Amino acid sequence: MEAKNLKGQAESSAPKRRVFIVDDHPILRQGITQLINQEKDLVVGWESETAREALAALAKAKPDIMVVDISLKNSDGIELVKNIRAAYPALPVLVLSMHEESLYAERALRAGAGGYIMKQEATGKVLTAIRSVLNGELYVSEKIKEKIVRHLVGGQGAKVRSPVEQLSDRELEVFGLLGRGRGTRQIAADLHLSTKTVETYRANIMKKLDLQGATELVQRAFHWLHSEQPPG
Repeated sequence: MEAKNLKGQAESSAPKRRVFIVDDHPILRQGITQLINQEKDLVVGWESETAREALAALAKAKPDIMVVDISLKNSDGIELVKNIRAAYPALPVLVLSMHEESLYAERALRAGAGGYIMKQEATGKVLTAIRSVLNGELYVSEKIKEKIVRHLVGGQGAKVRSPVEQLSDRELEVFGLLGRGRGTRQIAADLHLSTKTVETYRANIMKKLDLQGATELVQRAFHWLHSEQPPG
């Protein structure tokens, strides 16, 4: 699906703040769009299901805020946030995902997002999150705020809960793709990396997770993706 302008809504509602949604689930995109378009001050002007299409359309779309999912086709929302921030430093980004915030929220903020909210939250909170990030405020749950504060005051109580949290953003992305059954060459093609680089990431993951071989790595990735992470 090509990134598209939604019937000129952004142009016809100039006073409204323009939202660009990046999510690879059409039904969820439609639901979020309907929610936002009911508001007097917001309108969804553009949407895309891939990071590449979203980046290509940004200059033309000129949104006031990006709403980005973590899991995208052949890409990763965290990397998209980094690329948006590199190209458009002043453009606010809200990550809206079904993935567990304890693992992804801090990563999203470090990448440059202004907020993180799970799709399971009440619709009112989603709208509050969008407006907060538009106003330059940080939006995360109280649990994540507490975790961030603990890090800032010396790391007390901020111990890693699971070995997976030790993975870098890129390693976690590769780990997730392994769980989806992708091989090294497929991952390299998806992420535009060399196979050697992907092999290095695989080796780092196995070391950090104390895994003994490729089979154990794939099994662990599959179990993590399907048991510890909700689909999204």
